Amino acid sequence: MTTIGLIRHGSTAWNKEGRAQGHTDNPLDNEGLQQAALLAERLSTEQWDYLYSSDLLRARQTAEVIATRLGMKIAGLVPGIREMNAGQIEGTTEQDRVERWGSEWKQLDLGLESPEASEIRGSQAIEDIAEKHPGSRILVVSHGAILRSSLRRLFPELNVTVLLSNTSITRIIKSDSTWNCELYNCARHLKI
Repeated sequence: MTTIGLIRHGSTAWNKEGRAQGHTDNPLDNEGLQQAALLAERLSTEQWDYLYSSDLLRARQTAEVIATRLGMKIAGLVPGIREMNAGQIEGTTEQDRVERWGSEWKQLDLGLESPEASEIRGSQAIEDIAEKHPGSRILVVSHGAILRSSLRRLFPELNVTVLLSNTSITRIIKSDSTWNCELYNCARHLKI
């Protein structure tokens, strides 16, 4: 069995402002660093063999906090698990988008990555990591939208409409060629 802990990065200023981040390389805010430290403490009671991260700063910073606490190195930065490209809406709030393009802005071609493209990209990156380390326990730090897209492809029956909380962990297990979702969007470390 191969176990993968999928982690959403800690909070950023743009998360709090409701801005679409996409590929913008935003850092964690102070709360995000604290969230990452709480998650790292939780993970320190478990056995993990490898740690991967998206190549975007907010995910890397989260992974670095985890790596330091667990005494691990980041095994690699994986562009395949970077956040979905938000095209022209990057940096905007819902209000900005309505003011700029009207209330039907979602119907326009604003250069956003398609859900299907993100599902394929993200799920393939996760499959590749699993194939690289069969039988291992692997942490993967990524982003909310790409993780939900990836999970939608790996688990068509799973309800992924709930937004993933910052530093939540979703644990998936691959046995033979079958994936099972053991834990979804768990952020109990933030409630201590």
